[in-house]
Amino acid sequence: MAAETAPETVEGTRIVVKLDDILHDRRMTLTELAERVNLTLANLSILKTGKARAIRFSTLEAICRELHCQPGDLLAYHSD
Repeated sequence: MAAETAPETVEGTRIVVKLDDILHDRRMTLTELAERVNLTLANLSILKTGKARAIRFSTLEAICRELHCQPGDLLAYHSD
């Protein structure tokens, strides 16, 4: 029996985090956002670089609240 591949590991597909672009548009630093949403800079940096494997809805909500955006503004699905 062949092992199934988890969706996040399938080649050619990925979720892209656009946090850096939104921060730039809002002229806000990652440090400032981390303070506003009460997250460590390290955890927010992991999200920004796309290395996060999950995000809590409460974290997503806090980020969207502070950046005045929608979840779809932060995340995109790309298929190669």
